[in-house]
Amino acid sequence: MTHPVRPVGINTIQATFTEQADGSLIVASPEMLGPWPAPLSQCVRNWALIAPDRVCFARRGADRAWVQVTYAEAWRKIQALAGAIVARGLSAERPIAILSGNSIEHALLALAAMHVGVPYTPVSVAYSLVSSDFSKLRHIFDVTTPGLVFAEDGHAFAAAIAATVAPNVELVFNANPPNDLRTTNFDDLVHSSTEGVDAAAARVGNDTIAKFLFTSGSTGLPKGVINTQRMLCSNQAMLNAVFPDFATTPPVLVDWLPWNHTFGGNHNFGLVLTHGGTLYIDDGKPIPGKPMQESIANLREIAPTVYFNVPKGFEELVGYLEREPDLRRTFFSRVNLMFYAGAGLAQHVWDTLDRLAIETTGHKVTMMTGLGSTETAPFALSCVPDCVRAGVVGLPVAGTELKLVPNGDKWEARIKGPNITPGYWRNPAQTAAAFDADGWYSFGDALRWVDPARKDWGFAFDGRISEDFKLGTGTWVSVGPLRAGLLDALAPYIRDVVVAGIDRDYLAVILIPDVQACAAVPDLNDRIRVALQSHAAKSRGSSTRVVRAVMLHGPLSIDIGEITDKGSINQRAVLKARANLVAALYANPKTPDIISIED
Repeated sequence: MTHPVRPVGINTIQATFTEQADGSLIVASPEMLGPWPAPLSQCVRNWALIAPDRVCFARRGADRAWVQVTYAEAWRKIQALAGAIVARGLSAERPIAILSGNSIEHALLALAAMHVGVPYTPVSVAYSLVSSDFSKLRHIFDVTTPGLVFAEDGHAFAAAIAATVAPNVELVFNANPPNDLRTTNFDDLVHSSTEGVDAAAARVGNDTIAKFLFTSGSTGLPKGVINTQRMLCSNQAMLNAVFPDFATTPPVLVDWLPWNHTFGGNHNFGLVLTHGGTLYIDDGKPIPGKPMQESIANLREIAPTVYFNVPKGFEELVGYLEREPDLRRTFFSRVNLMFYAGAGLAQHVWDTLDRLAIETTGHKVTMMTGLGSTETAPFALSCVPDCVRAGVVGLPVAGTELKLVPNGDKWEARIKGPNITPGYWRNPAQTAAAFDADGWYSFGDALRWVDPARKDWGFAFDGRISEDFKLGTGTWVSVGPLRAGLLDALAPYIRDVVVAGIDRDYLAVILIPDVQACAAVPDLNDRIRVALQSHAAKSRGSSTRVVRAVMLHGPLSIDIGEITDKGSINQRAVLKARANLVAALYANPKTPDIISIED
């Protein structure tokens, strides 16, 4: 499209490229990383002095009105909570665990813990409220040995706590404490003495552990990624190097992304506090069984200046924007940047956002993405403004170096920088496995040139190394790019695909349907068949030609790692758990529910 783009400050990313004797490629940013902002708790203190009455956090209360906390109020409560933490002698050996999701109380307790150098662990809510056996929650407690556990609602988390928390651990609730447990009220902590807080805060440095973020456990039990102050603060400096406008226009976010993940809990949470912005805590989630309507209600009222989401969230959003002109006008009124992460954004969703923005404002709104992980805090690679499209992850940002190592016919990505974790808490074996002999952290992702003739455009995602496999013919299948192409071909009926075919003669897929989009389509299987035939006609061979498909009915399981609380799907876990379904895909004669392009 030739329409103008709404002005936004994005710095061009530059890089040097150095070929090594072993065939690897070192890609480095020549830009020096600027000064790191203060730790997040000190950022709250600074903004409490500069803009004491500005809203820091807001969340809807039971009456649907916004409950707001200013920077001055937040700083006062953080100090008191920090005093309670110091008085209890909590430490890295006895940290804080937060079981409930994003909330004002969660934010204040987390900042108080970081302020006095006590790590905290934000735990996926699903491990308490969705899991049937609490195995991942129990594992996290075994690894971290918390000295204090907080949950917003005692009644909701009572079963999980009873099954997993040791009797000597203090329990803190904001509401509905269970009658049969000895508990502390959160409000009591907010009125604690601040004795010892300044001395403890003075000991916090770059290597102080800020938090433990547990991976989703896609390859086994969750790993506790150590997040230091150096990681969090340097990552904000990296963001500033790419997006200088945040320093002049305090960001306003309407954000649901869970704080137990690095995107919401480090990237977005830190961005707001570093620049004195306002975070409207959104209780909507674009995953099955969660009310996206809550997000939409918030966006009808609050116009963000920057909007972050995972691809599934943008997919849900565009449907509402299409149907509601008033929502479109509010949403696009001042947003000058959108950003996705977690998976590839389907091109048809991107194109629809561009069209709706142009129809509403006459301008496109810049969409950005990059590449990062829990271990990189997460910002590590970013698109360059001249080349932003689905699948592109760009170049390493200031302060980081990228190493691309030949792995078969692909390049495996590894990285160094101040934003890289020192390892996994109490797990030296997995720490050693994550780094090569020269200290480079391995993403596990493969990258390729966007265009070898335009190295300044950087790299595109080329799949997860661990997901790729060989067909029985010996042909390698690159799952990441194949999945992205299938999602485009099968839109809007399919939310995700799981690719089968290890040691088989051809590819088959398990389809995760968009229930709402599929509900009103009587000839759904025929439409899917035609779409797969069209996709197959463009394929270059057996590694991209899908022959059979089957719809998955019923939810994926978080207990066995098939899906995360952000809606990301673990290919290998689904294939293992659904072995009978995979067998049906390859059975002859096939059953009536199997869709085949050869029919």
